[in-house]
Amino acid sequence: MLVESIVRKTLGLKRHCIKKVTKEHEEIVVYLFPDRRCRVICSCCGRKGPGYDTLKERRWKHVPLWGIPVTLVYSPRRLQCMNCGIKVEEIPWTQGKSPLSLPLSVVLATWSKLVAWNVVGQLFGFHWNTVRKAVKNVVDYGLANRDLGDLLYIGIDEISRKKGHVYHTQVYDLIEKRLLWSGEDRTAETLDAFFDYLGKDRCEHIEAVCCDMWAPYIDAIKKHLPNALLVFDKFHIIRHLLDAVDQVRKEESQKLKSENPELLKKSRYIWLKNPWNLTDKQRVRLSDLEKLNLKINRAYLLKEAFRKFWDYSYPAWAKKYLDQWFWWATHSRLKPMRDFAWMIRRHQDDILNYFKVLIDNGAVEGLNNKAKAISHRAYGYRTAETFKLALYHGMGKLPEPQLTHKFA
Repeated sequence: MLVESIVRKTLGLKRHCIKKVTKEHEEIVVYLFPDRRCRVICSCCGRKGPGYDTLKERRWKHVPLWGIPVTLVYSPRRLQCMNCGIKVEEIPWTQGKSPLSLPLSVVLATWSKLVAWNVVGQLFGFHWNTVRKAVKNVVDYGLANRDLGDLLYIGIDEISRKKGHVYHTQVYDLIEKRLLWSGEDRTAETLDAFFDYLGKDRCEHIEAVCCDMWAPYIDAIKKHLPNALLVFDKFHIIRHLLDAVDQVRKEESQKLKSENPELLKKSRYIWLKNPWNLTDKQRVRLSDLEKLNLKINRAYLLKEAFRKFWDYSYPAWAKKYLDQWFWWATHSRLKPMRDFAWMIRRHQDDILNYFKVLIDNGAVEGLNNKAKAISHRAYGYRTAETFKLALYHGMGKLPEPQLTHKFA
């Protein structure tokens, strides 16, 4: 098979032909020219029109052939479009003003999902910036062509990009398990930007949102999604409960420091673990500690009693049990448990929404771990834009440009 045939197959040429193929400075250079039998197509609206003039020669990097760099050379034409005016023709092997061919962008972007971008550059002989451009081309295409029409349940959480409390707000589709949007910081304005991007019509179709009890998120959700159910994530609620139990242990341990400093030493996870996850040694020690009149034991019993709350199926019965648990907690004479109980009371309606729509942020936590893995693979990213680009590419499940040839 001739080199011309290989290039033609990988590019899927229909309205263009190969003029010649030469070797220049240890690379294969392919010169292309338009097929005069085909009319010029507008790059904006896709309408055919008469030719206007020809621009100067442009070059694109293409997929290397047997390890030899390949460059495409073509002089784009302009046309007089009835809709858009004078525009550059549609060039099928590229996107916008990118210096990379679409097949090369897809190949580099595919490898970039598996290994660090600098490693991809080393494998193909390109600079890191070239790999970034390839990923950006594929991500831009995916964001422009993805379908968000069936968006029903979304989960919202934040992740840390680097040290110093630098956060990114992540919005996920809880059904498709994909990243919808990523924005800097974790303020109400950050989430406002997502809802503005989504549009009013799509916001009206969202049925439920799951998030933690971060006040700026709550304000933005109730502002833009008045018809959607706000469901507080049960894993975040349990984390607050465990923090309250641990605070009781710390306070009691501090009081016992002078009398019996060894009593509660190395007992933290005994009180925080689920009973079935305790080791034999921890189970024996817990049995011994429960015989003593300790405050931490009362907190532990309240924690275990709260677990039954999630077993209910109907909001009315769940509310009845929560009211009973609230009375126990507020009369326990344990300040951290009282504070947690009053926090639950303040957000009671949104917590009970869990029994109307059974969603939580378990999948979100898993996706956040995947986001951290993407960041760790590259030892972090210097800019927020590059970080978001990597997240969209790795977790967005974005459609990719269709190629006429699959590169293994």
